[in-house]
Amino acid sequence: MSDLVTLRLDADAPGVARAAEILAEGGLVAFPTETVYGLGADAANDRAVARIYEAKGRPSFNPLIVHLSDIEAVQRLVVWSEPAERVAQAFWPGPLTMVLPLREDARVSRLVTAGLDTLAVRLPANPTARALLNAFDGPVAAPSANPSGRISPTRAAHVLEGLDGKIEAVLDGGRCGVGLESTILGLTGKPTILRPGRVTSEDLGRVLGRPVLERKDRDKISAPGQLASHYAPRARVRLNAAEWREGEARLGFGDEPCDLNLSRSGDLVEAAANLFEYLHRLDASNAEVIAVAPIPHVGLGVAINDRLSRAAAPRETP
Repeated sequence: MSDLVTLRLDADAPGVARAAEILAEGGLVAFPTETVYGLGADAANDRAVARIYEAKGRPSFNPLIVHLSDIEAVQRLVVWSEPAERVAQAFWPGPLTMVLPLREDARVSRLVTAGLDTLAVRLPANPTARALLNAFDGPVAAPSANPSGRISPTRAAHVLEGLDGKIEAVLDGGRCGVGLESTILGLTGKPTILRPGRVTSEDLGRVLGRPVLERKDRDKISAPGQLASHYAPRARVRLNAAEWREGEARLGFGDEPCDLNLSRSGDLVEAAANLFEYLHRLDASNAEVIAVAPIPHVGLGVAINDRLSRAAAPRETP
């Protein structure tokens, strides 16, 4: 049993300052971004990064996203390019991660990249995240702050459900607004969506002036968030439920009777913001199955369906 006591820090100046101190000391701090809560560690500290994998039970071949405070800090870690500059100017800070070639002199632990010669980098927009990154003044490695493979956290309480006693602190900035992990764009070759999110392929195509590809090799891990089974509740998930079955917890979309509704008006932005929150709530009901209504596979619906398909995938562990 761990004797570590996880602090719950307010998202004010003293709380942010204490969180930055913990990171500098090699500790782990969960913090809010506009997407989900991240589990942060000093990305240059091998031991601190190793503790992320330990706390989450995360496979060591699954790389991490590095969060930074400004583009100049990003450019010290990766090989910058004209497409990267276009994307950064359009979408940073915001819910977008870019995968770029790692600089030879980059000051990050090799555990962050899982041995790859690329690095996933992001500038979050959430004010609390930005305050923490500015206070720490260094790269922060941060996957989602939950046990590996489970539902991503959109509130501090979700973090504590899975990681209480395993990390030093959670910086409580309230509920995350977007509610889905960031879009991941690979820019080491042709622009490719490695993980869909709030920023869509259509959005990126307009900025880059060319179509953006979708990842084809589903067996190769080239960026965070690509495991087949991921974002999963304890309950089994049944997708595209055209009708409800007795005993199921019902997650609806559109104007229909259900236990919780992602968006009665059919708004995909609202549905994305509610997805993980409502999966947490329905899982807490101890239902054996969560049935999910069909979600349109267009725009942000592509990202929602990506998360749901991973939540419903066969699991290698109980």
